[in-house]
Amino acid sequence: MTTILAIESSCDETSAAVISNGQLRSNIVATQVIHQKYGGVVPELASRAHQQHILPVVEKALEDAKVSKKDLNAIAFTRGPGLLGALLVGASFAKALALGLKVPLIEVHHMQAHVLAHFIEEPCPVFPFLCLTVSGGHTQIVLVRDALDMEIIGETQDDAVGEAFDKTAKLLNLPYPGGPLVDKYAQQGNPLAFPFPLSEMPGLNFSFSGIKTSILYFLQDKMKSNPQFVEENIADICASVQHTLIKMLLQKLRKAAKQTGISEIAIAGGVSANSGLRAALLEMGEKEHWKVYIPRFEYCTDNAAMIAMAAHFKYIKGEFSEQTISPMPRMAF
Repeated sequence: MTTILAIESSCDETSAAVISNGQLRSNIVATQVIHQKYGGVVPELASRAHQQHILPVVEKALEDAKVSKKDLNAIAFTRGPGLLGALLVGASFAKALALGLKVPLIEVHHMQAHVLAHFIEEPCPVFPFLCLTVSGGHTQIVLVRDALDMEIIGETQDDAVGEAFDKTAKLLNLPYPGGPLVDKYAQQGNPLAFPFPLSEMPGLNFSFSGIKTSILYFLQDKMKSNPQFVEENIADICASVQHTLIKMLLQKLRKAAKQTGISEIAIAGGVSANSGLRAALLEMGEKEHWKVYIPRFEYCTDNAAMIAMAAHFKYIKGEFSEQTISPMPRMAF
């Protein structure tokens, strides 16, 4: 039996997971609440919180999996992309543990791991498939030919869609993290109440900077005549913004499916937890005759289970790393 311990520390979640022969045995996540009062992730505070959490999180993951350190055949970690200080904590811990146990070290690309989260439990996509990977820092359409053979065929040219959600929340004076709150209010509002422009980009690429600006100007204009406009219309504003962002995402995804002829369609990343996006993708999937794959909520946001799954595939191929390896905050796909 091949048992791998995986560590995720790219941003503000400290996570550890254990996988044996491709079967997940544990997945522990410690979320950092310290950032809420600052309205966003503070890198230095994130690094310190990772240092505090990593040992108890790893111990709990091993305990839940009912394995000891001597049972481990490899140690995996997120090399990038992410915050340098946060990545350093996970990488240093993984390197030291692998060296001490004399087992291989496996580096994992965070965004590729989001795609491979679909293999944690069945049903799994059939290769080749398209994956819309959406998070606070990334918006990508990925052509997945095999577990370790992926290509970005479309991506944002400026802001990520997660940023658009978070910036909208900030403009509406919603607390951090604002994306889930926009989703919550949107469920009670009219998505056609306020029309916002759709950004047009060539090919399969996205742009979300324009809609952020249009939302800002829209709110400034409305609040001149009615200072209570946001409070009185928050559900409709959230629903309209969410409707526009989802429309932009799915238009490009449909275009990618038509261009490639692929009907196996998946979503991944933190924004894939958005209820509006999940519902709209299922609806489009029925119309387009796609087979749609949506991960469980706990595998959408950052977690070590997806790192473990990616490491499982790399272990099979014998793709191991040297002890001289360093984190890469802007790691290329």
